[in-house]
Amino acid sequence: MGIKGLAKFIGDHGEILTNDHFRNSKVVIDGCNIYHSLYLTSCVDQQHGGDYDVFEDQVCKFFKALRDCSIEPYVIIDGGSDHTDKKFETVRKRAESKIDTANKWSKGLRGAWLIPTLARQVFKQVLSSLNVPFAQALSEADQEIASLAQKWKCPVLSNDSDFYIFDIQAGFLPMSHFQWQNASVQRWSPQNYIPCKRYTTTSFCRQVNINRQLLPVFGAITGNDYVNLDKMGFPIKFEDSLSMEPNWKRGVVFFNKLLKWLASFQEKQEALDNVHLLICHGENNMDAALQALSRGIETYQIQPGCLERFFNDGEAPDAGLLPDHLSVLPDWTLLPLTKGTLPPYMIYILQHRPVIQGIQVEDHSLPSGNITSRPIRQAFYGLLLGEGREVEEYDREETNLTSSMVTAILPSAAQQLQLDTLDQAPHLVWLEVFLETVGVSQSTLNGLPLHLGLPVAVTYYWLRHAHPRPDLPLLQALLLGLVYGELCRQRKSQREEGPVLERMRGLIQRRAMSPDLGVAHAYNQWQRCMRDGLYLNQLLCLPLPEPQCAWLYKGSLLHQLVGQLRRGVTPDSLLMEDPSSGQLYRAMLEAILNS
Repeated sequence: MGIKGLAKFIGDHGEILTNDHFRNSKVVIDGCNIYHSLYLTSCVDQQHGGDYDVFEDQVCKFFKALRDCSIEPYVIIDGGSDHTDKKFETVRKRAESKIDTANKWSKGLRGAWLIPTLARQVFKQVLSSLNVPFAQALSEADQEIASLAQKWKCPVLSNDSDFYIFDIQAGFLPMSHFQWQNASVQRWSPQNYIPCKRYTTTSFCRQVNINRQLLPVFGAITGNDYVNLDKMGFPIKFEDSLSMEPNWKRGVVFFNKLLKWLASFQEKQEALDNVHLLICHGENNMDAALQALSRGIETYQIQPGCLERFFNDGEAPDAGLLPDHLSVLPDWTLLPLTKGTLPPYMIYILQHRPVIQGIQVEDHSLPSGNITSRPIRQAFYGLLLGEGREVEEYDREETNLTSSMVTAILPSAAQQLQLDTLDQAPHLVWLEVFLETVGVSQSTLNGLPLHLGLPVAVTYYWLRHAHPRPDLPLLQALLLGLVYGELCRQRKSQREEGPVLERMRGLIQRRAMSPDLGVAHAYNQWQRCMRDGLYLNQLLCLPLPEPQCAWLYKGSLLHQLVGQLRRGVTPDSLLMEDPSSGQLYRAMLEAILNS
């Protein structure tokens, strides 16, 4: 993300970053970057599909630390991405890297970190529960983040190195130096603060002796998610014959030489007029390199944003002020998209752009777990595009990333629905469409807590569509996990844990097992079904109440439960001394099996 090696380069120049006691201020937070950072620093299990309750706790602690220091957070989450797909090659390469990472984890080897399927949804739900203002951008979030911070004269909090290039007056707080866990807090004190480091373009340009106008040129030549001259066949070579290696190998030497070269110019255009002296273009057309650099430079020019109105008044962005490529969005979708209650990838579908499915730890000798939930996505695509249209999906095939065309299907209950007026359809029609898609009747859900209707419906769908077919212990463990989540949710308002919760916590505290790939594969299919079920339910304006995702799945517990159940332990023995937990478990099991 951003410019490789730049954060380390700046960190190694101690004079650029200044120590700060951050308090009593607004801050604009790069939501996607921060939830990745919080998940990966919470020591959450990586091999069993996610422990979302631990992640929720980490997010709550983070925002409490901000509140204790009178810091007002405004969170902006990525929605769509660049509509020209200039970044698609970068995204595709990341997906290939994730396949390699997931394959290593599946073999018991340590790899890079993977963010589990429902983490984004958990993050948004926690923000809502804490009343933290947040918005989902309708395109890439960087520009909206930079624009709002500039307007409000407050800093940006992120780990994305692109924010070293944006000329933000109040600066940039790198999350890697933001010591929120070491906040200086004294009760009722107005002087509480979070120790951190602050970056400003003024400090950087003074240290490296270049004009501030040239920072976007520096970012574009170095290479970011949009522009990579090396890969385009335009390697950089300085007069002293620095080896023409890929950017990531050049590091400090390359940055220093490029900055020294830029120091001889005063204006951006002057540097661009001389860049041909820096680029080895051989037979390649230099115009292509200049056009790419101009596009890269443009990504760092702060443009007027459209989210201030939403944060101030709760109103949707003005449709008349949105760029042309967002005209595909019906007016009624703008506010729920901005609120984060509609899935942003619907923008990709309406723009007829390819979609890359998520990658997780599973059995790579079997078909991707995303195939199980494909019929749910086909209904989602049908509501957006109409019957018979095709969507290009990228997904894992063994250990390769491949693409296929997926046909949109409109459920029979949705034949009269139009996307432009979907929000005006009767609630009963929305519900019919959802239940038809997952193959469940309304009577199946009768007698269950309302907020568990969607998870039970999705679980029934998963049991019918998963391959290999899940055995009884897999289903039992999943439902016991839902009971555990209910007990944890109720525990927040009670002091005693109770015998069932104590028993299950005892299982979690046992030494983590290496994942059983069969179990991991089955539960990844369930999580994909849950994700796509949530998205379909959101598009249909929530005919079923949305569950709190932090309490739906705890991978480290479920893997232990499957092992126990397969060794002969019974669900009843785990639920002893708590009649209400036993009753809930049996109600869910009977609803699914009797269907």
